[in-house]
Amino acid sequence: MNKYELALVVSAKIEDDARTAVVEKAKEYITRAGGTVTEVEEAGKKRLAYEIQHMAEAFYYFIQFDAEGTVPAEIEQDVRIMDNVLRFLCVRKDEA
Repeated sequence: MNKYELALVVSAKIEDDARTAVVEKAKEYITRAGGTVTEVEEAGKKRLAYEIQHMAEAFYYFIQFDAEGTVPAEIEQDVRIMDNVLRFLCVRKDEA
């Protein structure tokens, strides 16, 4: 099992419960693909470096999980089509 981190940039124009639903759906994708969510960190509302879809601010979430090497590709396919996710990035974390 490898350690991964999924970073989500979620639209600031939606309600709190809709943002929570987006994060829960991402966690569901991870568990459905065979991963285990270990931690979810909400970094809060931040200013974007450049506007995305006419938005200057967004909410950042970081989801740490353990999974096999094929799982991140599956998760990226699912997250890519999610509404209200402006950007995402899945990276492998070093053991150091």
